[in-house]
Amino acid sequence: ALMLQREAEARARKRKARTVQTTVPLGRMARSLIQAVISSEDQKFFGHTGFDVESIRKVWKRNGKGRQVRGASTISQQVAKNLWLWPARTWFRKGLEAWFTLWVELLWPKERILEVYLNIAQFGPDVFGIEAAGRQYFRKPAASLNEPEAALLAAVLPNPKLFKVRNPSRYTTRRQG
Repeated sequence: ALMLQREAEARARKRKARTVQTTVPLGRMARSLIQAVISSEDQKFFGHTGFDVESIRKVWKRNGKGRQVRGASTISQQVAKNLWLWPARTWFRKGLEAWFTLWVELLWPKERILEVYLNIAQFGPDVFGIEAAGRQYFRKPAASLNEPEAALLAAVLPNPKLFKVRNPSRYTTRRQG
């Protein structure tokens, strides 16, 4: 769904959509990449059942107090959103996301959730999935990414429209570290 949304956005701006995505099994992804993404996106991934309740509480208290709004989505929630929904910030969409997240967690093992996430996550304009990102930015498959490359790709995941793999900002470079 996210790829279709991005293609529609490109067409609306009179730009040709050039979506690049290649699916690979989890076993053909560098271990350092998997570790970097979990560290960056969802440190409690293997310990929760789809929702990081502690993070949700913190965000609930923090947001709306004049600070920048932050999210508390887990990898499972991001899979639900990116696979079946749209990126709008509405309570209706969040409710659907919660419903799909429950089913994802019920029906898929954690390894499958992670594999799907890494194959559909956006890493830059028109670049979806870790295999496409590895080839696009480093001219190598996901299995051959080294630790600094994997960490840089993980660093852009919170907002690949803002954070760049090519010419990363100081903030992105700090996240990479």
